[in-house]
Formats: sequence, structure tokens, C-alpha cells
Amino acid sequence: MKTYKALIIDDEPTARKILEIHLAKIDAIEVVGSCKNAIESFSYLNSQPIDLVFLDINMPELSGLSFAKTLKSEVKIIFTTAHREYAVDGFELKAVDYLPKPISLERLIQAVNKFMAEQPHDEKYNHVRANDFLFVRADRKMVKVNFEEILYIESLGDYVKINTTAKVVATRDTISNIAARLPTSLFVRCHRSYILAIASITAYTNEYIEIQDKMIPISRSYRKEVVQRLESL
Repeated sequence: MKTYKALIIDDEPTARKILEIHLAKIDAIEVVGSCKNAIESFSYLNSQPIDLVFLDINMPELSGLSFAKTLKSEVKIIFTTAHREYAVDGFELKAVDYLPKPISLERLIQAVNKFMAEQPHDEKYNHVRANDFLFVRADRKMVKVNFEEILYIESLGDYVKINTTAKVVATRDTISNIAARLPTSLFVRCHRSYILAIASITAYTNEYIEIQDKMIPISRSYRKEVVQRLESL
């Protein structure tokens, strides 16, 4: 299978790192550069052929939308942004896909499949699977956490506490970074401070979710999405 050259352009270091980690697991995509703004990317675009650009929409100096209009038609774009209101503008520029942050590996694979489907004489890159575990730094080492053992995840200041059936793992990270590494098919975020394993939920109302003896609140901003998700199960 052909390898396609990709460029990441995002002013957020964490967002760039998450994409780099995810894309390293996809053999068909080779990341040749990671840039903090559109201007920095010109040296890559002018020195080698680029097939795909992962482009943040909301950036200083030159926005992703403005920059996209300068790219050659053969360069495909997958927009990434935390601002969902820009999605329509992104699709009007004939982008391959639009990825809301935080970006999960599961959702990224869907976008890469769309890109691969547009390539001539090639097959969809649909045999990549997300891992069923993650490693986090805790107690001065990298600790493996299996998704199937997670009950819920809680943000506590500068730390995230991962509660599992076997142990509690505390890691210095943000809950958004952890969320980006979790498959959305298995987990749901119900609050800015909580992510829950769907399989561990024992009961719920419109106000809270019960996991074992823990009552976890559903915040107003997540309520509609969470309740619809649970009602569809």
C-alpha cells in the first residue's frame, strides 16, 4: 500500500502531539512535519509533495480557512478545531473531513478512511484498530490501564484519577488529553471533570449517573448529549 505524506498545522502543542501519536499507528500516513502556524508550513510544502494536511481552523496571523484557499487542489485537507461552528465553512472548501477536538484515534481512522477512499486505485485503510488499553505515567513509570477495567475517570486539579476495577491510577495530565485517547464507543463524558465507562453504569437519571456506589453528576452542558446516548443503548 502506498504511503501518503502528511503535514500537521496547529498552534496548540498538545493538539499536535496527540495527532502525531495517533498517526504513528497508521502505516499508510507518514507525518513529514508538524508546524505551529501556517507560515511555518511553507518550507515543507515547497520542498516536497504533500498529500494531506491536518489543519487547525482557528490560528493567529493566518487562519486555517484562509490558508486552505492557498493550497493546490491536489493537497487534501482534514480540518481540526475545537470550534464546531466552523464546520460548515470547512466543508465548503471541500475538505475531506472535519475533526472536533479532542481528536480520538477512532474518529481519526474514519477521517483517514475517507481520504483513502478518494485516492485512485487504492483501498480504504480500514484495518487499523485502536488499542484496547493506554499507558499513563504514574509513580515514575508508565502504567498500563485496560479499557475494560476502567470504571470512571475524574479530573482533580493538575491530576487525573483513573478508577478501575483493580486499582486507582493518578497521573499528571488533563482530562481532555485522556479523553482523546479513549474510544468514544466505550466511554462518555458527562461533566468537565468526569468520563465514564458506559459498561460500568448501573443506573442513571437526567441529573446523575451511578457507577457502583459512586453518584456522578451530569452537567447541564453535557446533559442532552449524554441522555440521548444512553437512551440509544
